[in-house]
Amino acid sequence: MTVLNGNAVVGQSGGPTAAINATLAGVISGALKAKEIGKIYGMRNGIEGLLEERLIELDGIFSDKSKLKTLMTTPAAALGSCRKKLPEKNDYSYAAVFDKIIKVFRKYDIKYFFYIGGNDSMDTVKKLSEYTDECGYEMRVVGVPKTIDNDIIGTDHTPGYGCAAKYIATTMQEILYDTDVYTTKAVTVVELMGRDTGWLTAASALGRICGGKSPDLVYLPERVFSMENFFHDIVTVFSRKPNAVVAVSEGLRFEDGRYVGEGAQSGNVDAFGHRALSGTGKSLEIALRERFGCKARSVELNLPQRCASHLLSACDINESFGVGNAAVSAALQGVSREMMVILRDGEDDGEYSSLFGHMDIELIANKTKYVPDNFINQQGNNVTDKCLEYILPLVNGEIYPAYKKGMPEYFTFDM
Repeated sequence: MTVLNGNAVVGQSGGPTAAINATLAGVISGALKAKEIGKIYGMRNGIEGLLEERLIELDGIFSDKSKLKTLMTTPAAALGSCRKKLPEKNDYSYAAVFDKIIKVFRKYDIKYFFYIGGNDSMDTVKKLSEYTDECGYEMRVVGVPKTIDNDIIGTDHTPGYGCAAKYIATTMQEILYDTDVYTTKAVTVVELMGRDTGWLTAASALGRICGGKSPDLVYLPERVFSMENFFHDIVTVFSRKPNAVVAVSEGLRFEDGRYVGEGAQSGNVDAFGHRALSGTGKSLEIALRERFGCKARSVELNLPQRCASHLLSACDINESFGVGNAAVSAALQGVSREMMVILRDGEDDGEYSSLFGHMDIELIANKTKYVPDNFINQQGNNVTDKCLEYILPLVNGEIYPAYKKGMPEYFTFDM
């Protein structure tokens, strides 16, 4: 293995989570201990900030280990994020953009690049890895997974999912206990994030295997949504109880491909072509009221499900820190053009454990991991116990930010 000496840079990209800063803390901690790494730079707003040379030196700031501890339980992306898509090879701006990146690398003697993000961020890792190889610039480029959506292939689960799942499952319990006190016929629709996959919505039913309550119906984007079947399912619920609670993914679609909430959406798209979604719950609320004439309301959890640091999963935070730390170790050992992955280490003895590995970024970037068929019931209106047993260990344990005068203390970089 060739020893590579130089500086490191780390960035965060895509949607924020409650655990992405724990991963950042893991990378910083690992880099601080590495004799091959000199300075540790942070990109402000991901690859966008790198191109604009908005870098911040991290090694001096985090020589104080207490700051790393505070960073671990700070929500969102402390370095800032972006949704910038690097150009394709056939794009007129390709050479100019990538040449600029290489110039920044040379100027700051960057030899280690760590990018914490989701599917779109791994596209950045892939393209950057390819270009550095093509131009002969020796460096290590490693992707570190992050997304509450849990939709990155190659890894058993993604850092950030466990915290979001815990928040969703807990909030759903609170909604269920609230609505269960009334005898009035009513339907409560809870809309959860999930453009293409239903991993987050599936977590809403965790109460079923924990001695608690669970929604009567659960609908994921992996199944075509039918309004008539939905009405039939509601009638079935009403036949045994006066009120129904329904969990739905924002990305539900009809057979013709239209989003259920399309009429309430702006139509705006981001740099990666993803449409801004919302309105699924509201559309169903209106349809229920018209069909049944009953009380109907919709609850959209929206942003709080991403960064609820007051309700962290200890499993998720510890794994998020660990995978960031492991990314540095892997890079020092020569790993490049790969993404770190979390592997489930078996539960034969009833105890969950995990370990870290890495996988070729070519096999991961721009691909999606869907909820498997055996995790969804035959009717397509709920998840199976097997699905919930997969999710449950990921929400295990509690870890809290420090509190001062009743409010949590978070880490912030001085602007």
